[in-house]
Amino acid sequence: MKQIETRQEYILGITGASGVILGVRMLEVLQALSLPVHLIVSEGAKTTLREESGRTVEDLKRLAAFFYDDRDLGASISSGSYVSPNVRAMIVSPCSMKSLAAIATGYAETLIVRAADVVLKEGKRLALVVRESPLTAIHLEQMLILARSGVSIVPPVPPFYQGATTVEGLVDQIVGRVLDQIGVYTDLPNRWRGTG
Repeated sequence: MKQIETRQEYILGITGASGVILGVRMLEVLQALSLPVHLIVSEGAKTTLREESGRTVEDLKRLAAFFYDDRDLGASISSGSYVSPNVRAMIVSPCSMKSLAAIATGYAETLIVRAADVVLKEGKRLALVVRESPLTAIHLEQMLILARSGVSIVPPVPPFYQGATTVEGLVDQIVGRVLDQIGVYTDLPNRWRGTG
């Protein structure tokens, strides 16, 4: 019997919530670290991407090792037999409340939600960069369900105390914190050294 060689791969889902810059920067950083990314861009995210960044899905495809249509429920990452040996973690950034609700209830109608479901059932790390304000009791209850299942809920809260002076600096701080949650440590966040 031959041992299967595995490499660490990551899934990145970008949904239609505002804040697409967070997902784009996440993809850029993972690509710069030579970490293979399975990218899924929802239909809503295609519009948000164009409106908020002027970029296209084709621009993002060039940064990903693999790209899938969000309607492709037959993709490799929709199966635990693929995710188990290869995929280390998944990030949904930004994560719309619609996607959060679908993940929380297991309603795997899209590939982003199905991949998140598989990542959870295979015991891998999942981080959701939820983008909504204000939050309703329904949002909070669904986040609690997911947090109790081991999901990292990471709202993109700017860490002003870390001294970033540009939007890009704040984005990098947030991206660094999200990557920490899935075990990818970078020098993006200006890590707290104490007051002394």
